[in-house]
This record gives sequence, structure tokens and C-alpha cells, in this order.
Amino acid sequence: MGLYTWLKKTFQKEYQEKSPEYKARLQKWRKEGAIEMVGKPTNLARARNLGYKAKEGYTVVRVKTSRGKRAKKRPTGGRKPKKNIKYVSPNVSYQSMAEGRAGRKYQYLEVFNSYWVGEDGVYKYFEIIMVDPIKVKLKENLRVGRAFRGLTSSGKKHRGLRHKGKLHNQSVR
Repeated sequence: MGLYTWLKKTFQKEYQEKSPEYKARLQKWRKEGAIEMVGKPTNLARARNLGYKAKEGYTVVRVKTSRGKRAKKRPTGGRKPKKNIKYVSPNVSYQSMAEGRAGRKYQYLEVFNSYWVGEDGVYKYFEIIMVDPIKVKLKENLRVGRAFRGLTSSGKKHRGLRHKGKLHNQSVR
């Protein structure tokens, strides 16, 4: 068994068994800010699979997003039945929201990809792989606002572009 296979199985085992290391990690993350720059990836096997390289120009950012239904603000100007909706279902996933937040905070970096690293009762945690376009040569289509245009892996997933063919129609938004 190779190193990355072993790392992947260890990470999955930690999560499934809710090991003390995993719980301590989540408690530490809960106290930190919503968007934190990380020295190295928590799940190295997954990061490498998505294109992370341990060299200059690649950075990892951890973002926490709150779980649960997204509540809508109460309508102003009286009780109108048309406006009195309690929850709104957004068109993007938590992962895409996290990518967008990281992209807005670190505007000089480009969102490359992201992956899930943990969740507790209140938050979901994602690590976003970000690339400095000046230090790392990228294709032209990877340059400007990938997270906001739905060009990352999770963005393509929520746009319905994972599968092609007659049975898999892309939704028009």
C-alpha cells in the first residue's frame, strides 16, 4: 500500500471513529476565524489528487461555513403572504460558497480547487487550494475568477456539468 492510500484511509478512519485527534482539531478550528491561511493541507492525499503541489505559489486556505437551512430575512412593510417565506434554497453548495469567500478575501490568488475536511454540529470546513497566477504558469482560462464563474470542480457539479449525454441535461440558470 502506497503512502497516499495509507493517508487517505487514515483520514477516513479518523472521521468515521470520531477520534480524539479529529475532535481536538475541530475544537481548535471552531475558535479560529472564518477564513484562515494554513501552512500545509490537512488531508494531503486529497489535496495532491486535486492538484496541490508543495512549492512556491500554492497555498491552502481553510474556510468554515455555517450548516443548516439558509434563513431568509423577514419582509418589511407588513405581513404579505407572498413574501413570508422562512427559508431560501440557494443555487450553490456550501463548498462553492466557501470557494467564493476565499476568492473575495485573497483577491491576488486564484481558486484552484477545494475539498471537505470536517464538520461539526454548527460548521462545515473546507480547504481551498489557491494559486498565485504570477508565480505559477496557468492556462488562460484558469486566470480570472474561476470560483465566481462556476469553473471549479464543485462549481461544475452544481451546474450539472459532471455528466454528459441524453440522460444528463444541464440546468439553465
